[in-house]
Amino acid sequence: MRVILGVSGASGAALAVEAAHHLRALDARIDLVVSAAAERTLAAECGPGALTGLIALCDHRHDLRDVGAVIASGSTPVAGMLVAPCSMRSLAAISLGLDDNLLTRAAGVQLKERRPLVLLAREAPLTLAHLRNMAAVTEMGGIVMPPVPAFYMRPETTAEIVQQIAARAVDLMRLGLPVAQAWMGDCPQETG
Repeated sequence: MRVILGVSGASGAALAVEAAHHLRALDARIDLVVSAAAERTLAAECGPGALTGLIALCDHRHDLRDVGAVIASGSTPVAGMLVAPCSMRSLAAISLGLDDNLLTRAAGVQLKERRPLVLLAREAPLTLAHLRNMAAVTEMGGIVMPPVPAFYMRPETTAEIVQQIAARAVDLMRLGLPVAQAWMGDCPQETG
């Protein structure tokens, strides 16, 4: 199983690293595309070695400028693509079909081939342009998943929040059994 992991320059770089761990646990082959802004964000938010660590989790890193890479073609069999995090710039390009770099081109290919495309759109507050771009991608078959914490799980650390969000994003691709912690509902207390 081959999956594309796109990383754009929005805040939330740890989501990419954690998603790569989840994909690796599913034995997925990971094709990585990282924007220049994402390289900077990875270093700022996760430390200077974060990009090297992320690359080590993946099978192949593609140059953002290489719009002729194999993942830019619908004839290349992949199970889908996750963009974690997804900047509003990347979201806009994907929603408009600009295909102006390998990340946006590969995302556009997933849409045209009707494959899963999950975008962890990261911005707040949202403008009308952001909302319209989210609606457009959704109408084309993509899934827009803002990385919202599952507070009902009562996470104790930021790492737990990141892990749950990344797991939910990978689960949305339907690549294997769900790995995210599931809500168990309000369970009545057992009595004696």
